[in-house]
Amino acid sequence: MDIRLEALDAWLRGPLGLTVDSLRPASADASFRRYFRVGTPEGDRIVMDAPPDHEDCRPFVAIAAMLRGAGVHAPAVLAQDLDQGFLLLEDLGTSLYLDALDAEPERADALYGSAIAALVRMQGELAADAERLPPYDRDLMAREMALFPEWLVGRHLAELAPIPLADAYHAAHDALLDALVELPRTFVHRDYHSRNLMVLDTDGPGVMDFQDAVAGPAAYDLVSLLKDCYIEWPRARVEAWVAGFHAEALAAGMALPTLPAFLREVDLMGVQRQLKAAGIFCRLFHRDGKPGYLPDIPRTLGYIVDAGTRHPEVAALGGWIAAEVLPALAHAARAREGQR
Repeated sequence: MDIRLEALDAWLRGPLGLTVDSLRPASADASFRRYFRVGTPEGDRIVMDAPPDHEDCRPFVAIAAMLRGAGVHAPAVLAQDLDQGFLLLEDLGTSLYLDALDAEPERADALYGSAIAALVRMQGELAADAERLPPYDRDLMAREMALFPEWLVGRHLAELAPIPLADAYHAAHDALLDALVELPRTFVHRDYHSRNLMVLDTDGPGVMDFQDAVAGPAAYDLVSLLKDCYIEWPRARVEAWVAGFHAEALAAGMALPTLPAFLREVDLMGVQRQLKAAGIFCRLFHRDGKPGYLPDIPRTLGYIVDAGTRHPEVAALGGWIAAEVLPALAHAARAREGQR
């Protein structure tokens, strides 16, 4: 028996008075939240189930209003019950950026162009509002990076392909924090990637999963978008898209360094995010029983290897990942496959 689903259905039919023709899973994410598509005579809606002992809907509601005020197509919040952890939302459809890019890669310039334009609006319009958000400070960045030694090296590889945590990790950890924490802060979505962007006929992209937004460096969301854990593009193409963002942001009045300096920020910010993401993917497997993200770890760590070829701060880290971590991951994957 799914007690929360029963309560959700009762909320829709009771206090909201909806005629519910169907209630079916829409998606789940890497948290305790679930989403259902509600069929009604007036059209489909999305309902979020966010258990209040694990999740808080209030940031989603507040940030959705901020984004919509900036002209970014976040879903409208149609109804809410914060005590139960239920939100009724506008349905942005079923066409993920990731699916569209996989099926029609020739659309990449157009899709990324729309996503970059929306990102410039977010950062340009919401820079002042970002001061109300939690700061993406040294402590938060360090806690995120700590997921890599804890869950990937200390848990995931320790079981089947143990390797010691290299001194290169500690050196890169400190160098990254020193380089990143002093960067100017703006609105940071924090998960601005192909699984959280929807292809819309007009006024796109649709933007989801923004409830963890913080005030942090401008490069962060661009990393999420262009060094995506779920789809990879050639370096030259990524640099061209970064240059496009840089030009649009400067035209919008944003304060950014020169393009070469900004490309360096993107690379270093990327290493921080990719260490975090790889750790999270392992935590999702071992703690939450979600193995679906494990195949994305080599791609994610490959960005660090690439950055290490250009930036001395992370050169040793990239070399260690290439020489030891990626082979150990491959060995662990084969061993787990053999255990099935």
